[in-house]
Amino acid sequence: MALGYKTRRRLSLLVLLVGMPLYVVVAVTVVNLFDRPPFWLELLVYVGLGFLWILPMKPIFIGVGQPDPEQKPDAVSQRGDTPPR
Repeated sequence: MALGYKTRRRLSLLVLLVGMPLYVVVAVTVVNLFDRPPFWLELLVYVGLGFLWILPMKPIFIGVGQPDPEQKPDAVSQRGDTPPR
């Protein structure tokens, strides 16, 4: 089942406002459960965790910054969302 444009926009906003802060708290908590690793290893873990959240969320964020493809072209131009030529 493919998600509609408006659903993906709402989900992406929810993920960014609620999911990301929760993910950061969980990632820091999990890393702090272990003894402090060397700086380079800790940095590598955080960079890896920073990219890990992208894998399941990529379908939600694809095309969200673009105009609604299901909307009529004349309605888009009336809102003023068209880029300058």
